[in-house]
Amino acid sequence: MSTQPVRAHALVAVLVVAGGITSVAAADPPRPGTEDNGLTENESATLWSRDTDDYVSQFAYRERYGENRTPVQQVANGTDVTFTQPPETAATWTRHDFRDLDPGGANTSLHPPHADLADGVFIRDAHATMFAVQPSTRAHLAANETPLYVAPNGTLRGLVDYRVQVPGGATGNTTSDWSLLSHDITAVRLLEGGEPVANTTGSQTPTLAYRLPAEWATTLTLEADIEVRLQHTTRRDGETVETTVETETVTVRDSRAVEVYDPSVTTHYATYPNGDVGVTVFQSRPWQGFTLTPDGDGRVRGVWRFYTARNTNWDTLVRATQDGTTAVESDALPVFVHAYPSRIGPRTEPVRRGPNLLDVWGVTRTSPVGTLGDNVAVDVVNQSYTTTYGLAVRADDIDRDALQVRGVVRGVNATVTEPAGGAGRELRSSTLSVRVRDRTPTHATLRLELRDARSGAPIELDDPARQHSIHDASRDGVIAIGDQQVATNASGVAIVTVDDPGIYTARYQPGSWLSHEPAYVSSTATVRWHPLGTLDGWVALLVDLGWRLLPFAVVYYAGTRVLRLLGANTRFQ
Repeated sequence: MSTQPVRAHALVAVLVVAGGITSVAAADPPRPGTEDNGLTENESATLWSRDTDDYVSQFAYRERYGENRTPVQQVANGTDVTFTQPPETAATWTRHDFRDLDPGGANTSLHPPHADLADGVFIRDAHATMFAVQPSTRAHLAANETPLYVAPNGTLRGLVDYRVQVPGGATGNTTSDWSLLSHDITAVRLLEGGEPVANTTGSQTPTLAYRLPAEWATTLTLEADIEVRLQHTTRRDGETVETTVETETVTVRDSRAVEVYDPSVTTHYATYPNGDVGVTVFQSRPWQGFTLTPDGDGRVRGVWRFYTARNTNWDTLVRATQDGTTAVESDALPVFVHAYPSRIGPRTEPVRRGPNLLDVWGVTRTSPVGTLGDNVAVDVVNQSYTTTYGLAVRADDIDRDALQVRGVVRGVNATVTEPAGGAGRELRSSTLSVRVRDRTPTHATLRLELRDARSGAPIELDDPARQHSIHDASRDGVIAIGDQQVATNASGVAIVTVDDPGIYTARYQPGSWLSHEPAYVSSTATVRWHPLGTLDGWVALLVDLGWRLLPFAVVYYAGTRVLRLLGANTRFQ
């Protein structure tokens, strides 16, 4: 057993009953600083996102333990700490804590409650159970999708245990004496898709370094062969009748579905007319973000954030003997990295001086909030979100040779590839003009013209109602003016009718420069229209005003005539 300090978490007393186990209270994580597991007290405090977050004040903590906590420990006591990149702390803790596993001897089998047990004639309660696969990240993608991403090169740790049931007894004047000659784990293998990728022998707590092929979804299997040899002596009336050696072998295994995380991203670049550089990065799996310069001063982060949490299946273990089973507190807690989509969303850094985020695209998924488990308080999205498989930014300084794309699994950076047609895109200026072609007192017809600023060639735009993919070669984009969106024809011209006098600003909104060669930047143009801007407008206004005043003139004329008649009648009386 471990000689390190006793853990600071406690379990309720365990009541042992024949052939079964009573329930055991869930364990709290160790108090920071109570164990030597390769981490500082602050690092250890950030691990436990599945703790209950029952905050204890600094005064109460000092009264209870006779010491103060650091600010990080205080924060971690009341909420969960999240990270912008997958931390190494989970693997460090797990690697050190794994050494505290203390398997049983020939008469005792130690296993977690979820272990898949196998029994033979002599071998009982046998199992091989994965403790941890690292580096790895559990990605919470959607309500029903939580793949485990594993690095192509990593380490699997497991627990293999069993107990030996030695028979015996007598029938009449015949006795059977059994004695255990040997017991051993003769082989431990790690299989990927049914093919061995690593092996060892003789260890109840095997550590297997592996290298996996760059495939997508696969299955890892921890498999162990357990062998026992017993001597069987038969006696009749005290005399030895027969002595034989019985050998039994049982193979046990534990499988886990994983996805080998070895991303390859596609990049595109464009140079703006003012010298700025645009870059897009696309990968069909979650990825963390990328840096644009050697010093990392310009960074782009996707929607993903990270937290660490223990695997609660290992909070308690079961100790099985011939007399029954007992639940005991686990001396080893594996901790894993989890990735989740954050409400903060994608962003660039530095916030004020960093690159400008242009576009985000990916798959729309439902919120994975229900997959995080109990007592996890992080800023996970609570509605549908975009996975940010693709990000486009504009910056004044990008070093292509220094571009580094970071994955959601610790230590895994994506391979950067360029498309067959090249990663560069020509990005030109556009010229947009607008003038009043025709007008009436009630409306005006505007003529918009869009051309290449360099060559003067017209720019034709497709119907804005048509939908395009990111790789569509069509010339998408629109010109927005007032509350309308229009497309130009083959001559680069569009006609718009407006009926509200005023100043109109037209803006060319080009499609993604990924889709076009050459591509264009936006441009604007302004025109003013009012009915009184021409002589015809004044004439029309006067005519309209005359018609509007005509009823009043008629009433006035009729009134004056009536008054005159009344006046004349008065004089004759």
